[in-house]
Amino acid sequence: MGEAETPSFEMTWSSTTSSGYCSQEDSDSELEQYFTARTSLVRRPRRDQDEAVERETPDLSQAETEQKIKDYNGQINSNLFMSLNKDGSYTGFIKVQLKLVRPVSVPSSKKPPSLQDARRGTGRSTAVKRRTSFYLPKDAIKHLHVLSRTRAREVIEALLRKFMVVDDPRKFALFERTERHGQVYLRKLSDDEQPLKLRLLAGPSEKALSFVLKENDSGEVNWDAFSMPELHNFLRILQREEEEHLRQILQKYSRCRQKIQEALHACPLG
Repeated sequence: MGEAETPSFEMTWSSTTSSGYCSQEDSDSELEQYFTARTSLVRRPRRDQDEAVERETPDLSQAETEQKIKDYNGQINSNLFMSLNKDGSYTGFIKVQLKLVRPVSVPSSKKPPSLQDARRGTGRSTAVKRRTSFYLPKDAIKHLHVLSRTRAREVIEALLRKFMVVDDPRKFALFERTERHGQVYLRKLSDDEQPLKLRLLAGPSEKALSFVLKENDSGEVNWDAFSMPELHNFLRILQREEEEHLRQILQKYSRCRQKIQEALHACPLG
């Protein structure tokens, strides 16, 4: 995106959960415990995979877009209005809720980004050798000022850049959340979908549409998206899981063998 297309951010936090910090270089054991406790590298089949299914959105004429924006602005109870530009594009705000369960990585040479840092637009370091992992506040809410042509992938990249997160953007995904008949539905947006256009078409209702940033947990692991320390850590986890599975199998057959031998000794001769 060019400078004019770079999303601007107004941040509000909806949680007072404190962030936890640890050095990836100095706390390998803590990271191993975290990954071992919360995730297994052996993929289990899931009934519901989060697949990026692009929604069919109608192409609005200039007059239709102008009317939609007028209707939208008339329904909101804040100053987060949409504005139509002369070239037919429009700008407005989208709200993104963060639901990240894993820590993110920032340069360890820098302090974790504060709310003021994010508002000032502090960029992330280009050359990072050491990383610090920390937890973003759970259920944090961000209001982003974006263009109608801003894509979902650009929204993710801009969010990470504002918070100096150095993790690969492919580790994250933007989801569309809707509520219908008491049920909640999540749909992963494709990279090229335009969140502000979806917001305009759905109207301002949070039940009709809201956006959530989550980990990109697809059926396959994208190992290229991980750093060398993370990959070495996963190898250690695999080794421990393999040893534990072998131990359980050996114990199972040992118990079975013992019961058979006990049954043989209990049988009367002849």
